[in-house]
Amino acid sequence: MKSPLSFAFLLQTLLLTAQIPVSLPDNPEENKTKLSHTGNNLEITWPLADAGEARMVLNLEEGKPLFRSMGIVEKGNLKEIVQELDPAFIINVGKRTLKPENGWTVFFDKVPERPYTSHVLKFSKKDLKVTKGGQRTKIIIEEITAPGFTGNIEITIYNGQPLLNIAAVVSTPKDSTAILYDAGLAGEQAWEKVSFINNDNQFREISPSAKDTSTNEAVKYRTIIGNSKKGAIAVFPPPHQYFYPLDEAFNLKFTWYGSNYRKMIPEYGIGIRQDPEGDHRFVPWFNAPPGTEQRLNFFCLLGTNGSQTLMNSVKEYTHADTYVPLKSYKTMASHFHNEFIMNVVMADTPVPEQPGFVDVFKQMGVDIVHLGEFHYTAHPTGPDHQRLSELDALFKQCRRLSDAGFLLLPGEEPNEFLGGHWMAIFPKPVYWIMSREENKPFLTEDTTYGKVYRVKDKQEMLRLLELENGLAWTAHPRIKGSTGYPDKYKNEDFFRSDHFLGGAWKAMPADLSEQRSGLRVLDLLDDMNNWGHKKKVIAESDLFTVTHENEMYAHMNINYLQMDHLPDFEEGWQPVLDAMIEGRFFSTTGEILIPSFSVNKKTSGQTVEAAKNGEADIALTVDWTFPLNFINIVSGDGEKVFKERINLDDTKAFGTKEFQFSVNLSGRKWVRVEVWDVAVNGAFTQTVYLKD
Repeated sequence: MKSPLSFAFLLQTLLLTAQIPVSLPDNPEENKTKLSHTGNNLEITWPLADAGEARMVLNLEEGKPLFRSMGIVEKGNLKEIVQELDPAFIINVGKRTLKPENGWTVFFDKVPERPYTSHVLKFSKKDLKVTKGGQRTKIIIEEITAPGFTGNIEITIYNGQPLLNIAAVVSTPKDSTAILYDAGLAGEQAWEKVSFINNDNQFREISPSAKDTSTNEAVKYRTIIGNSKKGAIAVFPPPHQYFYPLDEAFNLKFTWYGSNYRKMIPEYGIGIRQDPEGDHRFVPWFNAPPGTEQRLNFFCLLGTNGSQTLMNSVKEYTHADTYVPLKSYKTMASHFHNEFIMNVVMADTPVPEQPGFVDVFKQMGVDIVHLGEFHYTAHPTGPDHQRLSELDALFKQCRRLSDAGFLLLPGEEPNEFLGGHWMAIFPKPVYWIMSREENKPFLTEDTTYGKVYRVKDKQEMLRLLELENGLAWTAHPRIKGSTGYPDKYKNEDFFRSDHFLGGAWKAMPADLSEQRSGLRVLDLLDDMNNWGHKKKVIAESDLFTVTHENEMYAHMNINYLQMDHLPDFEEGWQPVLDAMIEGRFFSTTGEILIPSFSVNKKTSGQTVEAAKNGEADIALTVDWTFPLNFINIVSGDGEKVFKERINLDDTKAFGTKEFQFSVNLSGRKWVRVEVWDVAVNGAFTQTVYLKD
């Protein structure tokens, strides 16, 4: 007779070895990914662009590492790269301060200064489902949990590349929650070598031991690589989505490798991380509203030609963290409080011949930089001699540092007269003071500086913009110091003026459940269109220090202005403002380009007559790196906003295509387009206006 203890042991053994329910796709011919389910193994094989195949075997037995193996098949020979690894996730859970004036639209929050908890997400294999859509195959495994959170593991495979995305998709019923996560791959054995490019841009390889305690590493390209005898696997995050919005881009050691990471993951692992304390200033983390599916995710890329070759392959997904040249376009980045003038030039310190921040922009492929100098550091309201000397120093340095291939444009975030925060740019150097005593005129002639304007209110500010053909727009609208703006002044003369451009886009706040980023400003663009104003939105970075050591690319974005040539600084840069005013540009995180876009053959910023039946032909050319997710066609009738989503799951990584759609726009007054990829990188056009 068996003892109760023996029976309990037998029952536990049966439960652990029992096969979980597996649901395979009902459309197996959808793509060329092959699936084979035998016992507790699920083998997934997908085609690569070079005629090879990538292969992954999942172990469905409870308590065993999920990834039995991953590898690449070359000429019929399997090179096994990964063996016996588990995905590993740590979630940090804090409390969001939901204030009545801004709710979830928050930047000035310090989540880690309040009590927060950190948990390893626990994985239990209860059920597995495989779906196919286009060139993707998704494996969904139930379930993964942490206190207050439940969800699934999702593994997405992208045909054409040895690329996969691993996500813990979790939600919480709790309100006012902010989260942060670390993730990676962990197993009992250490890698042969661990590779990365350090912050000095040097390729490094170390030979680890399974006993090595974990190390947090500052790297370039946000990537850590584990090497085995037959190949390597790179682990990296979505290049922008993983980085919650900040106004500094410090490199805070965003990767880790080793054992006992945070004393929470005992096995040897490699992965991505965020320091919960951030940079010890405003640290807002990610929004996690109740019921939303938060995607804690990272990408993996396999390779068999050495870690340096694999690293180069990873770099291709972000054009090596540069903004690639595009015929008939020039790249422009805006809103930088580098404070070179006050911190260096006016501080009686040696002025470098070529400042580091200029090198950073040039190496990233930025043609035009619009500064936001004197941000709480200078004397915008006077005394007059100080204000004018500071402006003069700014103009001289911008002139000196501009050349035939690079334009450094003076600019400010004045934040006077209008309400909220706003940016300004003029097409040439303009001397102006943000105050005017009653006994002084609006315009005087100075023997040293020439024309000098003194501005006392919003009416005179508009007059200055008109006289000098300048532009203003709302900086970080509806958040930070612009909470409530431009809505509060949408009926003001200055806002209705053609000299008020509109607003500026940055992915802020951040929410990992969204498949688009920067919704705050995209929604504003739609609202402004429905208000009947032909306003524009440019991309802004809103950053302070600009250095080689910083993680610049993750926190930046770019505008591609339709221009054949860079203007000469001495002759003024009116063509830059013209492209902005006329809407001849698109904005992007960098990975997606939109070289052409038209509605009935009219381009962004233009007005087109709609067909009597409401049909409109939309054409756009898209160039991309990560596989695309969808195109969003956004339109409005003056009151409502309409969105038509076009699924692009049939796209593979790295492509160029002209898309053409026939869309019914009956009753609509405007239309614009967005393009998003699987890493939530995106690009958007300006608006085409419709008339009856």
